[in-house]
Amino acid sequence: MAEFRDRLPGMRPLIGITTYYQEAAWGVWKGPAALVPGTYVEAVAAAGGVPVLLPPAATGEHVLDRLDGLITAGGADVDPALYGHERHQLTVSQPQRDTHDLTLTRAALNRGLPLLAICRGAQILNVALGGTLIQHLPDVRPEASYQPSPGVFGEVGFTTTAGSLIGSLLGPQASAPCYHHQGIGKLGHGLVVTAAAPEGTIEAVELPDAGSWVLGVQFHPEQNPEDLRLLRGFVAAAGSSER
Repeated sequence: MAEFRDRLPGMRPLIGITTYYQEAAWGVWKGPAALVPGTYVEAVAAAGGVPVLLPPAATGEHVLDRLDGLITAGGADVDPALYGHERHQLTVSQPQRDTHDLTLTRAALNRGLPLLAICRGAQILNVALGGTLIQHLPDVRPEASYQPSPGVFGEVGFTTTAGSLIGSLLGPQASAPCYHHQGIGKLGHGLVVTAAAPEGTIEAVELPDAGSWVLGVQFHPEQNPEDLRLLRGFVAAAGSSER
C-alpha cells in the first residue's frame, strides 16, 4: 500500500520499534505495560527518524505498510522450542513477544522493508530464517566479559567484512556496548556473518541477496549516543527505500 508511505519533502522516516510487554510502574500505578528503553527512541530521533512503538498485542503485519523501517529491539530470550532445542536452565522467554517479533520480521523481509535487528532482534532474524541460537554464551566463550555485572553494559570489539553494510558504516574495526547472554549458532538461510569478535562470537549478520537493507547486530548501538553511524545509515536507507 504505497499510498500510506508517501512522504512530503522534508518528512522524517517513520521507524517502527518492537516493544516489551511486562510489569512496569508509573506514578502510583503498577501493571502490565508496553515499553521500550528510552535509548532506542532517542537514538532513532537523533538519527533523523520518527520512532513509532509497536506493542506485542494486536499489531498485525499490515502496520508495516505505513512504516519506512523496522527495528526489532533487544530483550528476553527467544524460546528454544522455535528452533528445536531443549531449554537451558537460564533461558527465560516471552511467547507473546516471540510470536509478534517473528511475524513482523518475516513480513518486513517479504516487503523489502529496511530492517535493523538489535541483540534479541538479530536472534529473532536468525531463527525466522531457520537458524539456531547459543542459549548461554559463557558456556562456550568463558573468556569473554559481555556482562560486567547485572544491568551494566560491557564493550565488545569486532572486525567487519569488506563490502558489507556494517563495514561501510563503521569501517574495518569497531567496538560497541554489549550485554550478550545468547548468541547466533547455526546461521539462518541466506544470512552471512559480516562482523565477529576476536573470540568468535558473531556480532553482525546480513542478508545480501534480499534486495533490501537488512542488518542484525548482537551488540547495542542505541546505547552509544556518541556514535550514531549505524542508526543514521539505517534511517537514511528507510528514507530512500521504494517498495
